[in-house]
Amino acid sequence: MQGKVEICGINTARLEILKNDEMMELLRRTKQGDMAARERLIRGNLRLVLSVIQRFSSRGENADDLFQVGCIGLIKAIDNFDIRQPVRFSTYGVPMIVGEIRRYLRDNSTLRVSRSMRDTAYKVLQARERLLRQQQREPTVEQIAQELELPREEVVFAMDAMSAPVSLYEPVYADGGDAVCVMDQIRDDHSSDEGWLQQLALKDAISHLQPRERNILALRFCQGKTQMEVSSEIGISQAQVSRLEKNAIRSIKQEL
Repeated sequence: MQGKVEICGINTARLEILKNDEMMELLRRTKQGDMAARERLIRGNLRLVLSVIQRFSSRGENADDLFQVGCIGLIKAIDNFDIRQPVRFSTYGVPMIVGEIRRYLRDNSTLRVSRSMRDTAYKVLQARERLLRQQQREPTVEQIAQELELPREEVVFAMDAMSAPVSLYEPVYADGGDAVCVMDQIRDDHSSDEGWLQQLALKDAISHLQPRERNILALRFCQGKTQMEVSSEIGISQAQVSRLEKNAIRSIKQEL
């Protein structure tokens, strides 16, 4: 999208910029039914749409499509904005534009979610927009959950379902050298080569113990039994269990 001058036939280098006083006057006239003021208000905020769609430039979506969807969000923001609230239009308009684009990306996503989750996601979006109109600011997850009378976790899951997937190979940082991708920021300590080697070494060390020592360790650390319970089960004193346990652990440490 960089270097592209025209989007949907509009020369982005010549987009109109409205001053705050002009914006408020056009909003007042629009609320009174002046369609010419509404049209100029839309044209005067196309830069706002352009700045929002640049956030989604890495998604591989067509810029013209995103721009058109963003314009729908802009029109909704203009029609629903309350001029009585002490809030700048851009503060209210940007979340509306972002929400419309995210809805478009979700509906056209290659990933499919269950119908019930999708229905909940639609309700969350509607509640979010309703609260946004009432409060003139972004509602919290708790407020949306209270509005819908749903558990907070269910709202969070629905919002996650609306999020577009991110490629593991998507770069998150680049400074002249090799780019750092999402994959580079993810680590599974349990599945690392070092973890596998430690498990193999531990298994080998345990195999060198006496059968009674292996049995004691299994009862103590796999089944969670006390030394007294182990002593009763295998028929030796608690002091002998303690001694054999310590010897077994010492042998394993030496092996490792």
